[in-house]
Amino acid sequence: MRREFKLPDVGEGLTEAEIVRWHVKPGDDVKVNQIVVEIETAKSIVELPIPWDGVVAGLLAEEGQTVDVGVPIITVDTTEPGGEAAPDDRTRALADDMVPKPPAEGAVEPGAHGGPAPKEERQSVLVGYGVKTGATKRRARKRPLAGTPAVTAPTEPAPPAAAAGAPAAAAGTPSAPAGAPAAPGTAAGGRPAVLAKPPVRKLAKNLGVDLAAVQGTGPQGSITREDVHAAAETAPQPAPRAAGREERVPVKGVRKVTAQAMVASAFTAPHVTEFLQVDVTGTMEAVRRLRTLQDFAEVKVSPLLLVAKAVLTAARRYPMVNSSWDEAAQEIVVKHYVNLGIAAATPRGLVVPNIKDAHALSLPALAGELAKLTETARSGRTQPAEMAGGTITITNVGVFGVDAGTPILNPGEAAILAVGQIRDMPWVVDGELAVRKVTTLALSFDHRIVDGELGSLFLRDVGAMLEDPLRMLAWS
Repeated sequence: MRREFKLPDVGEGLTEAEIVRWHVKPGDDVKVNQIVVEIETAKSIVELPIPWDGVVAGLLAEEGQTVDVGVPIITVDTTEPGGEAAPDDRTRALADDMVPKPPAEGAVEPGAHGGPAPKEERQSVLVGYGVKTGATKRRARKRPLAGTPAVTAPTEPAPPAAAAGAPAAAAGTPSAPAGAPAAPGTAAGGRPAVLAKPPVRKLAKNLGVDLAAVQGTGPQGSITREDVHAAAETAPQPAPRAAGREERVPVKGVRKVTAQAMVASAFTAPHVTEFLQVDVTGTMEAVRRLRTLQDFAEVKVSPLLLVAKAVLTAARRYPMVNSSWDEAAQEIVVKHYVNLGIAAATPRGLVVPNIKDAHALSLPALAGELAKLTETARSGRTQPAEMAGGTITITNVGVFGVDAGTPILNPGEAAILAVGQIRDMPWVVDGELAVRKVTTLALSFDHRIVDGELGSLFLRDVGAMLEDPLRMLAWS
C-alpha cells in the first residue's frame, strides 16, 4: 500500500518548514520511528520519524525547499516495494499530476514555496507521483504567477464560475463548442501541454526558463531537471550586474518569524526602557569563588548565572513584572512561576528558549540548565516546546562588546532585561575614585502592566543584588 507522509505541525501555529536534509532515498528500507528527514521550523531544526515500516517510494520535496504543513513530503510503499502504476495509467497519471490542485485551507498553492501539491493514496509514476484513487472535483485555479506557465489537461468543460473571471476572447477568434475537450497533448487555449513535476517547475522559475519552449526528454515527453539545466545554459544571459553592490537574502525560518514577532510586539505593547549603571565588582568576585566549589565543577559559571538569579528573585518580589496582557479578556495574567527566557544568537538568527520553572531551581541546577540551553540553541536543536510559554527574558548584549540597548519585548511577556558588557571604569567608592567592574542594565517593559515606579523598583533591586550578591540570600 502506498502511503504519503505529510509535513506535520511540530509546534503550535506552525504553517511551513524548510527541508534541511533527507536521511533516506528512494528504494531505502525504513522502520517505524526511523528518522527520515530534518526540517527547519520557525526557530529550530527538528528530526521527523516515519510512522510505518516499508520502502521509500519517492521524496516529494527537495532539500532547501519550503513546504506547507499538511503537504506530502515522502511516499512509502508498505506492501509492494518498488510497485508501479499499470502501464495504461501512465499517461493519465502524468496529465493528472499537471492539473493544478486547489490548495488546502491555510496552505498556499504549489510554486509559492516550491512545495508539491497534496495528493493522497497515489500509485507511483516517475518519482512517486501518480493517479489518485477515485474521482476528484476541482475548482478553477487562480491566475498563475508571472513566468509560470499555466498547464491543464481538462477532461470536462470548466464550470461557469471558473469562466467568469477569464479574459474575453479576442475579436474574430473562433471559440471551441461548449463542452468540447481539449485536443490530446494540448492545454486549455490550444497550447501544447507541458509535463513537469512541481520541483522541476520551481527550478525553471528560479533559472528563468520558459517550460513551454523546452523539449522534454522524459517519459511521455515530460520535462526533467536536466532539460531545464540544458535550456538555461543555452538561453541568452542578461547583462551582469555590478558585482558586490547588492545581495538579496530570503527572509525565512528564524528571521521571518522573529521579524513578525518583533513587529507585532513593537506595535502592540507600549514599550518603556530604563537604564542603570551598576558596579558589579562583587558579582565578578562571587563568580570566581563559585567556580572553585565542588557543586559547580561540572557546569560553567558566568556572570549570567547571577544575573538570572537576581531576575528570579526580583520577579518574586514584584510579581506584576512577571505577567502578561490578555487582550481578549481585558485582564492581566500574573504568573506565580517563572519560565526564564534567555535570548541566544544562532547561525540562523535569534532564538529565545526558556528554562521551565526556573524559580524552583537551586543555583547549581540553574547553572546546568543555562549551559544546556545555550549549547542546544547554538547547535540549532532547540525544540518549539522549549521556546513556548516564556514569562520574562534576559538578553546578554555584552557578549558582543555592547554597553546597552533598548530590547523589544518577547511577545506575551511584560519585561525583558538587557545586560551590557562588563568593563573597567572609574567609579567613586567611599568618596574615593577607584577602577571597578561596571555594566549597564536596560529594562524594557509593557507600560500597560508595569508603570514607571514598578519598573524602577524592579531594575533597582536587580542592580542592588548584582552589586552585592549577598542581598540575593536576604531577599530569597
